[in-house]
Amino acid sequence: MADKEPTPAEEAALRAKEAEEQAALPYKWTQTITDLDVSLEVPGNLKGRDLIVELKKKKLVVGIKGQEPIINGDLPHEIHTEESTWTLIPSANGTKTIDIHLDKINKMEWWAHVIVGAPKIDVSKITPENSKLGDLDGETRGMVEKMMYDQRQKEMGKPTSDEAKKLDMLENFKKQHPEMDFSNVKMS
Repeated sequence: MADKEPTPAEEAALRAKEAEEQAALPYKWTQTITDLDVSLEVPGNLKGRDLIVELKKKKLVVGIKGQEPIINGDLPHEIHTEESTWTLIPSANGTKTIDIHLDKINKMEWWAHVIVGAPKIDVSKITPENSKLGDLDGETRGMVEKMMYDQRQKEMGKPTSDEAKKLDMLENFKKQHPEMDFSNVKMS
């Protein structure tokens, strides 16, 4: 039985339920495709030494020493521990905020939740921010430009860059070996 598309009312109800579940969490979180940020309020009299913050490759523990952890669970995906950080920042209302920055290992993946078992968000509805080719590192930019070029070539019915390279190699080989018969050669 195929899944049917939810009606706009069902979609709105799902969104409201998701928002309610996220609001009930003891922390707030946001993400980009490359990293994830978590923030939670703690009493203003606390110092860094009063806290437990463990950022492990696949686990996150955050709490106040001597109390049950506020966050304690497995991460759904791995992080770069050496690039992940946390800070304790005074808030205007007299409390403090623990800000945690998690650097994702897989920079092509949205997370449905911060820790396994927490309420999930629907990652299929995430609309990534637009990025510019200039924002990408050289290797990634070259790969994206090649993919865009190949897509345009296909749309026009012309050979992709790889196909053109093969054709050039064949032409060079033909020139170097005029004694050979190439009439039955087919390119695939």
